[in-house]
Amino acid sequence: MTPEQFSRRHGFSAAPAEIRIRNDAPPYVRGALLMILEGELQLRPNTIRDWLCTVLRELPDQNNWSEYPNIWQECQSLMYGAPWYRVYDFVELVYDRLSTSQDSARAEQWANAVNEYFVETGVGWRLVEGQLESRGQEAFETAVDSARQALDEAALTTAKQEIHEALRDLSRRPEPDLTGAVQHAMAGLECTARQATNDARATLGEILRRHPDIVPRPLDESLSRMWGYASEMARHIREGRTPGRSETELVVTVAAAVCTYLAQAIADAEASSSSNEDDVPF
Repeated sequence: MTPEQFSRRHGFSAAPAEIRIRNDAPPYVRGALLMILEGELQLRPNTIRDWLCTVLRELPDQNNWSEYPNIWQECQSLMYGAPWYRVYDFVELVYDRLSTSQDSARAEQWANAVNEYFVETGVGWRLVEGQLESRGQEAFETAVDSARQALDEAALTTAKQEIHEALRDLSRRPEPDLTGAVQHAMAGLECTARQATNDARATLGEILRRHPDIVPRPLDESLSRMWGYASEMARHIREGRTPGRSETELVVTVAAAVCTYLAQAIADAEASSSSNEDDVPF
């Protein structure tokens, strides 16, 4: 591996660019990925070609036997000719192959370099534990990451999985499942609210009516309206009524933030009332 770059050693980075690339992989993005592999990670063209062929289900050109320029040019041809979503499949496969070859340091170097480039270029994806997730504005990422951590610490595995599934639906390629993302985000919130109120069978709407203090007022009214919005746009779908991406990210952001709030409330209540198992936060 090459030595760490000056900018990374000293913590210099460009301001995040506005996200403008999601369901696309422009030529300059494809070229940058190849340069990271060949330049920073110092992988041989033979290896890069094998992995590209695996993703694209193509056989290597047996007439190309010299790595430079023949195989390297073949790598470029394969990369530039791939459907956009296969480019991101390739990003995941590289991480997987590096990890399974017990080269975890290089796998993390790949993830860090890809994520840094995507942020600086405005690509709406980020590589997390080997999988590309939909990247949103800072508030979106912070809310989702905080929710997953808080739900994990509170042992709310079902709620955590629902938030994870919401993010997976947003990250589906070639088209995101926006309706599914709203459904899963609200299911995660409903699951957390049930645990917080010890009301295992109630819907979120019922919980908000029975426990209006579950969040500070008048935020309960906002949650109730968001529940109604989700019911109309995702749970009881009508023709021509589907959520847009920005609306979906907003629902996921709010649901994740409230999950974090409730998970922390559950943890605080358990810490302060460990002697009384019947106590609930709300």
